[in-house]
Amino acid sequence: MNDIIIGIDLGTTNSEVALLEDGKVTIIENEDGKILPSYVGVDENGDLLVGRMARNQFIVYPERTVKSIKRKMGEEARVRLGKDEYSPQEISAIILKRLKDMAEKHVGQAICKAVITVPAYFSDRQRQATREAGKIAGLEVVKIINEPTAAALIYESGHKGGKQIMVYDLGGGTFDVSVVRIEDDVIEVVSSHGNNQLGGDDFDKVLVEHILAALYEMHGMEDEDAPAASMARIERAAEAAKIVLSDHPFASVEEEYLLEKNGIPVHLQMEIARHDYEEMIELYVDETMEAVHIALRDAGLTVSDIDEILLVGGSTRTPLVRSRLEREFGMTPRAEIDPDLCVAGGAAMQAAVIGGQQVNAVLVDITPYSFGTSALGEIDGEFSPHVYVPLIKKNTPIPVTKSEVFFTAVPDQKAVDVQVFQGEDKVAVNNIEIGRFLVEGLRKGPAGSEIIASFALDANGILKVSAKEKATGLAKSITIDNAIARFEESELEQARHKVRKLFGESDEEDVSGGGAGVAAEEGRKSHAAAVQAKALIEKAEKLMDDAEDEDREEMVELIELVQQAMGEADAGRLQDAMDDLSEIIFYLES
Repeated sequence: MNDIIIGIDLGTTNSEVALLEDGKVTIIENEDGKILPSYVGVDENGDLLVGRMARNQFIVYPERTVKSIKRKMGEEARVRLGKDEYSPQEISAIILKRLKDMAEKHVGQAICKAVITVPAYFSDRQRQATREAGKIAGLEVVKIINEPTAAALIYESGHKGGKQIMVYDLGGGTFDVSVVRIEDDVIEVVSSHGNNQLGGDDFDKVLVEHILAALYEMHGMEDEDAPAASMARIERAAEAAKIVLSDHPFASVEEEYLLEKNGIPVHLQMEIARHDYEEMIELYVDETMEAVHIALRDAGLTVSDIDEILLVGGSTRTPLVRSRLEREFGMTPRAEIDPDLCVAGGAAMQAAVIGGQQVNAVLVDITPYSFGTSALGEIDGEFSPHVYVPLIKKNTPIPVTKSEVFFTAVPDQKAVDVQVFQGEDKVAVNNIEIGRFLVEGLRKGPAGSEIIASFALDANGILKVSAKEKATGLAKSITIDNAIARFEESELEQARHKVRKLFGESDEEDVSGGGAGVAAEEGRKSHAAAVQAKALIEKAEKLMDDAEDEDREEMVELIELVQQAMGEADAGRLQDAMDDLSEIIFYLES
């Protein structure tokens, strides 16, 4: 039996896992549904929460919950989760492991390979961090593909004829746009542009600022920092309002007992008009349109050359986004495939191709960045030791190999320092240095001895750089596995152990999910849910004496529902009852 390879969309706000079964893409579900919220938390007993349970906890205990970790991928950052600190790779690995477990439960066997998608404009550092997260989760990342590319695969598989499409991908935390050329079953990415720090989270942020300003003005309060729990409620209210405004002209925001002023509860009740919201986010949408035109320019195309626009990412539901695209291109963008799910589906198709299944699509991808080295020369008419010489230019189809000749600068030069950069700035040091090596022992002779530098970038984004003295054949090389500040293997193993411990697994047991592994995971989930349910009941009972009669009656009914669902081991009913009970507790504690 061939190894099963799953496709994963590791998103800022939500994540999904899929695979190809009997020629069709299946988005795998669990108790949260097809979409797993990209939230990780620990409860008051230190038990791990992932997905909807963690998202629900965030509004009450934000200090025990992490969200939007994708925006920190590739950074030398640490985030606090309960008593401990974690790297972005470790938090992402927890999400990946939960997705892996979902897939293993679905197929009933162990899974250890995956294709994972990333924004087209993710840097080498961010791609490497994603690979490391996969390794920590117990997955061999057989390929990383760009999210717009994955979307094109799922939309255009089996297409006959030629056309040029634009993939507009606006997610929770990142944005990119790609121009894709399709000729029968060949899908070729021609150009990409974007911003790794632009997405629906920014839309939420401006709404939060608007709500806070209105709240302070409404109650004559000073502009001050709200408590973390209150801010979490406002953030949730802003996100909910954003979703409502996608389909309705107005959204109501109502939060009781949000703050206190001189010991008196402060309530929030306001209405937000879509028109006002669109004014708040207009600059962000303008920025995406600038990226659209840069991608078109890089592809050597104009608006009239585009045959279709594909919408990807939940934030493309924003009416302003769609209306701007319609106005710019004179056509209605396509969105018949759920924008939250199409990327995972495309990843599953690419996984199937790698696994040897017959899929009607051949993918030709590009590099979203230039790669090169530095040399002596002139910049704007002035001498500089840091002239950037890109050997592999942005939007070049991969795999690709490029070579260039350089020359020694002084007589009897003994060594050449080869620096490898990623970026577009003509000053090399203004780009990102991703590698460096020294070629020593050059032959003695006059300046001008030829040194041939070669850059080879493969389909997995692995860059191999070599430099050779032409006259003697003296050479040295470096392989850059999508890395700048990568984990050492010992650090990866420590991270794996840390994540397994959070999932209640030992290093010795079978954690890959088949057979007893699936049963053990189900047992852990049931135990975690039971622990949380008992804690909720205990908390509700403590608050009951101070509750209004109507709230008290509802709490009693919900406690009975929780206890009944626990007794019947009905996970779905238990989660629904716990969600409702959490909501009441949340308002009473605020």
